[in-house]
Amino acid sequence: MATIKEELTEVISQTMIPEVESYIEELHELLQEGKATDDDMSAIKEMESFLVELENILLAIKEDKISDEQAQEVHENIMQLLQESEKAQV
Repeated sequence: MATIKEELTEVISQTMIPEVESYIEELHELLQEGKATDDDMSAIKEMESFLVELENILLAIKEDKISDEQAQEVHENIMQLLQESEKAQV
């Protein structure tokens, strides 16, 4: 059975980071085309910051600087975000 840290690492590296990077790329395309709104500009900054946070979580797991309880809490928050995202797409 996978540990919560392994599950968290998997969901961040295989789901969250690719989705965030894809969204940032879409926003940068709007920016290059001159179609980006102020909201898009804010979203770029927020998503880039979120990406750094995700990478920091992975580093904290790798360096064993996060407890199982913290990992569980982060995992639950990410799963909730993913569920909300799925509902919004329906």
